[in-house]
Amino acid sequence: MLRPMSIPSYRAPFRIPPRAGVGLKPEHAADITANAGGVAFFEVHAENYMGDGGAPHALLSAIRDRFPLSLHGVGLSIGGAGPLDREHLARLQQLVVRYRPGLFSEHLAWSSHDEVYLNDLLPVSYDEATLSRVAAHVDQVQKVLGVRMLLENPSTYVAFETSTMSEIEFLSEVVARTGGGLLLDVNNVYVSAVNNRFDPFDYLEKFPVAAVGEIHLGGFAEDQDSDGSPLLIDAHASPVAGTVWALYERAIERAGPVPTLVEWDDDVPGYSVLAAEAARADAVMDRFYLANFKQSA
Repeated sequence: MLRPMSIPSYRAPFRIPPRAGVGLKPEHAADITANAGGVAFFEVHAENYMGDGGAPHALLSAIRDRFPLSLHGVGLSIGGAGPLDREHLARLQQLVVRYRPGLFSEHLAWSSHDEVYLNDLLPVSYDEATLSRVAAHVDQVQKVLGVRMLLENPSTYVAFETSTMSEIEFLSEVVARTGGGLLLDVNNVYVSAVNNRFDPFDYLEKFPVAAVGEIHLGGFAEDQDSDGSPLLIDAHASPVAGTVWALYERAIERAGPVPTLVEWDDDVPGYSVLAAEAARADAVMDRFYLANFKQSA
């Protein structure tokens, strides 16, 4: 049985600059080698690299020699009712020791119950019991991995009647209790706002931006619910929408430039398309720098 090793002496990671990155796709390896197109870092899903070796690790090692990495987990089930999977956590620890990512993040969600693993990221109720459990899980992960964990705000499609606090209050309290950080997924903000009928810009105004260590951008799919109302799906299969870009600009105005990832996981286009989306995010951050330079001049 695989067991977590003792907490590693974590070597200083390659710093991820406040610029834009993209998800690493094997089909883009040759293009990245020839011309990375100004992309500053690459992000990978941890679960795709939990095997012992082979082509995935050869590619990741080659990329890691040239670029900083952000490690994004989708399988810890941070919001789950049961204990964290120690074998999964041990594999994560091995990845952290091997690749020394500049950032590590996970989802505020649950995906397992009684040793049954679900192929989805399911929402949690925002109440004291869930808060205590999530904070304990974040604490455990940070102690085992030896790194600060960023917790991602979810895309939601329903709200729990049992919730006793807002999502903002919940995330702020997790940060206060654990010393962890937040991954602000701007696309998730918009998806949740449309689905749950709230103002995404008002949400951003209240978001604890001081704790944000990374931002995600991505595309959504449009559908309808049973009464014909708009329903958005966090699909990661299309360009970033105009409204999401507007929200991102406001997020950068509030938080300042932050490492920003363009997510595109299905119907993946050529690398030049992803690099162009990353360049657009860089342009938003450049405008922030320019505006603040003019104010200070």
